Amino acid sequence: MKTWALLVLLLVGAVASAVSLIALKHQGRQLFIELEREGRRHDQHQVEWSRLQIELAWLGETGRIQTQAVDRLQMKSPGQVRVLVAEDG
Repeated sequence: MKTWALLVLLLVGAVASAVSLIALKHQGRQLFIELEREGRRHDQHQVEWSRLQIELAWLGETGRIQTQAVDRLQMKSPGQVRVLVAEDG
């Protein structure tokens, strides 16, 4: 009787171990899929960041700003610049 109980206990332990192994492998696969998905999102964000950096550099070009100021806002450079200095007192 004692031998059968030990055999059943070992069988239950082996089945429980196999089931937990399957569950852990499934969880590992799910985590790997999520990791790959997040890696792709990271790559997309990097591409968007690079595009925005290029756009920011383009918008900040001095020549472009000057052209926009002259064409769209009809701004002109001052003919003569004078500086006034006020003394304290």
